[in-house]
Amino acid sequence: MTMSTRRLMDRAFTGVGFFAIALMAAFLLVVLGPIFKRGAGAFVFEGTIEHRRMLLENFNRGDAEDMVLDLAATKAARQPVYDMLAAFDRELDTLPEEKQAGLRKEFKEVRKNLGELLGPLPGEAKSELLRRRYGQTRWDRALVKLDRVLYRETWDYSKPGMGVKKLIPRETDFAGTALAGLFPLLREHLRDMLKPHWTFYPGFLTDHSLDAHFFGGIGPEVAGTLYLTIGAMLLAVPLGIVAAVYFQEYAKEGWIMTFLRSCVSTLAGVPSIVFGLFGLAFFINTMHVSPSKSVLAGSLTLALLILPTVIRASEEAIRAVPRTFKEASMALGAGRWRTVLTVILPAALPGILTGIVISMGRAAGETAPIIFTAAVSLGAAPPLSEIFTHDTPALPWGIYNLCTEHAAVDEIRHVQYGMVATLVMIVLLLNLSAIVLRARIAKRLKG
Repeated sequence: MTMSTRRLMDRAFTGVGFFAIALMAAFLLVVLGPIFKRGAGAFVFEGTIEHRRMLLENFNRGDAEDMVLDLAATKAARQPVYDMLAAFDRELDTLPEEKQAGLRKEFKEVRKNLGELLGPLPGEAKSELLRRRYGQTRWDRALVKLDRVLYRETWDYSKPGMGVKKLIPRETDFAGTALAGLFPLLREHLRDMLKPHWTFYPGFLTDHSLDAHFFGGIGPEVAGTLYLTIGAMLLAVPLGIVAAVYFQEYAKEGWIMTFLRSCVSTLAGVPSIVFGLFGLAFFINTMHVSPSKSVLAGSLTLALLILPTVIRASEEAIRAVPRTFKEASMALGAGRWRTVLTVILPAALPGILTGIVISMGRAAGETAPIIFTAAVSLGAAPPLSEIFTHDTPALPWGIYNLCTEHAAVDEIRHVQYGMVATLVMIVLLLNLSAIVLRARIAKRLKG
């Protein structure tokens, strides 16, 4: 091969490498960009007076004096709405019977949507559900509810194929009645009724949820995810490193070692749902490590899940240590264990940390293993003294649950994206901290 051909091949491989890196970066940007953009809406948004009132009443956060002034201003802005509702309620009985039936149904819908927009209307009984004690806490959702007050939906099936949704202004239905002025009033003065302004809500990461995540934050889910991840690493890392040391430094090659290595490789390919069922059957039902779901049972299951990755990565790191290191240590009189502990493991530590980083990210994001062993949909994270016996919320299970089983999934989209963005950030931060630690250790080893 001529020198010019070699240079051409080198440049081609370099170009392909840069293209692969750019493609990966673009893919991450396409995937993570919308997640972080919409997830940021859980922390920064236009919060209404209802949001500030909810925080003050349930989390004791906010200025009570300012709240009194704002509530007085919004009450004055909303009073014409309440007056129109009362006037139309009296007028309804005086209308012709053929007109009453249709308007009565529409009026019921208007009252229902207004209650969701502004909060309980005068004369309504206090609901047990927290979501019905407040109006819309976010301005973007308030605009959605406003459209439901202003328009009614109908479907046009006159053309072949699927029906076409049409929005009919309710203003035409109530024309000439005491309620006719309600709709332009809401369009022009909704901001005065809800007083939205930009809000930074860091409590989303620490507050507990209220009314199935309608209000509050994801503090228990964040704490539970950290519990499970750290617990799994505390169990898997020592076992994985010890097993790797045994395989590389102590065990003799033979059919037993071949069988054990095959078992490790097989475990690495087992679906995560199988680990979850095994954790339920073995740790909870057979070993009785806890009465039912618990952080301990979940951590043990996750530890088994990531153990093969830790073992294989540690083996490769130990194998990569130059054999001269071991020979020089033993030539100076150090025993095998002392050589492993003071020479081989420190030299292999950067590679071992790489496996730990990969395992940590997987443990934090797994859903299936913790469904049966540790996770619950709602509740508080247990204190450290109770992690051996109590279950916990966790971000992976919370994301799945909110996206598939929540009764009002459209109302809490910001919570779903906020959970996803938080989980990704936790994994990135854990990985980043491990990478920084690895770089420092590698630098220190190089002197």
